[in-house]
Amino acid sequence: MRKLFVLDTNVLLHNPDAMKVFVDNEVVLPIDVIEELDIFKKDNDEKGRNARAAIRTLDELRARGRLGKGVPLESGGTLRIVMHADIKGLLDLSPEVRDNKILMVAYDLQQKGNKVIFVSKDINARVKADALGIKAVDFEKQKVDIDRLYSGWKELPVKGSDIDIFYKKKFLAVKIDKIFPNQYFFLKDDADEKHTALARFSSRQNGMVPLRSDVSDVWGVKPRNKEQAIALDLLMDDSVKLVSLVGKAGTGKTLLALAAGLKKTIDEHAYKRMLVSRPIIPMGRDIGYLPGTKEEKLLNWMQPIYDNLEYILTIRKRKEHIEDLIDSDLVQLEALTYMRGRSIPNQFIVIDEAQNLTPHEIKTVVSRAGNHTKMVLTGDPYQIDSPYLDSSSNGLSYAVEKMKGQEMFGHILLTRNERSNLASLAAELL
Repeated sequence: MRKLFVLDTNVLLHNPDAMKVFVDNEVVLPIDVIEELDIFKKDNDEKGRNARAAIRTLDELRARGRLGKGVPLESGGTLRIVMHADIKGLLDLSPEVRDNKILMVAYDLQQKGNKVIFVSKDINARVKADALGIKAVDFEKQKVDIDRLYSGWKELPVKGSDIDIFYKKKFLAVKIDKIFPNQYFFLKDDADEKHTALARFSSRQNGMVPLRSDVSDVWGVKPRNKEQAIALDLLMDDSVKLVSLVGKAGTGKTLLALAAGLKKTIDEHAYKRMLVSRPIIPMGRDIGYLPGTKEEKLLNWMQPIYDNLEYILTIRKRKEHIEDLIDSDLVQLEALTYMRGRSIPNQFIVIDEAQNLTPHEIKTVVSRAGNHTKMVLTGDPYQIDSPYLDSSSNGLSYAVEKMKGQEMFGHILLTRNERSNLASLAAELL
C-alpha cells in the first residue's frame, strides 16, 4: 500500500526539493501550503528564496498534468495538491488557523482509508497530528546522528617502538580499518601511558605524520590542549580548504580561527583578506530594526567577533586597532545575506555560528569559495536559535557528516572549555 506524505509548509521552506525525495509514494500538498508559500515568497531571506524555488518547481510540474489530480515525479512517486477538507468541530481545532487546515487535510485522507504520514519541522504541529491519530515525523532526509558525529580524532594504542620510530622518522605506516584523510590519532604506548604522540593521517603519504611546527604559537594564541593543537594544524594548512570546528561555548573555536586567519593574511600573505561572517539570528526576542549604516548595524551582530579580535591584538601587543585592519581591507566583516551569488577567491573565510544555518544554506555558503580560498565553519550544534533546526538537522552537523573522507576537509570536535573556570562550570551544569 502506497503511503501518502502530507508536507507542512516549513518542510519546503527548509528544503524546497523535499517534495522530490519520497520515492514510490504520493506527496500531498494541502492548498494552504501553497498559500503560505505565496506569503513567504516576498521575503528576501533564505525562507523567501526557498519559497520561490518550491513554487517554480510546482510550476514546472504543471507540464506533466493537473496538480489537482496528481502528476508523476522523477523519484517514481506522484505529487498532488488537495483542496480544503471541511471537517467541522474536529476535536475543537479552530478552522481559522492555517496549520489546523493542513492537519484537517491529513486527517480527512486518513479517514478515507489511506496510510497517511504527516511531515513537519514544527514540533507543535507534530504533537497535534499525533493527538489526531496521524503518524507524524520530522523531515529526516538531511538529519545526522549527532551522538555519533565524527570527532576528527581518536586514541590509538600502539607499541612503544612504533612511537619511537614516529619521532625519529616523522612518519609511521599503520593499518587501520575505516580511516579518513586528515584524521588525527593520539598514539599511546600500550605498556606506558605517558609515552604518547599526536599524529595526523596523510592520505597522500598513506601514513601518520606529525603536526606542523608552527602551531605552538599563532599570533599569540597558544593551544591549551591537544584538540586546540589539532584545530590550529588544520587551520594553518592551506591544502585543507574546508575546516569545521565544533564545540561548546568557551572551547576556543572562533578565537583559533581568527588567530589563524590573521597570521595567514597579515604575516604570510597567503590570502588577500580574512572575511568573517555569521548568520543574523537573535538570541531571545528580536530587538527590531537597528539605526545607522550597514556597518553600524552589523557592529551589533559582530560584537563577539570584535571581542575576539581585540583579545588577539592585546596578547599580540600589536599597535593596530580593529578599525585599522578593517580600513586596510585586510579584515572584512560581512552579513551572511550579502554572500549569496558571490564568488570569493583568495580569501580566508570564517563562518561563525554555522549551526544556525540549514543544510541548504551551508551548501550555498561553501559553494561561494573561489580559487585559493579557505573556509572555516565554527559552531555548537547544541546552541541553536532557529526554531526549525536541532542538533541533528542543522547545516554544520550535516556538513561534517557529508564531507568527512574528503582530502580537502578537516574537522575537530572541541570538548574542553578553556575560557575560564566559571565558563567551564556553566557549560557543564547549566
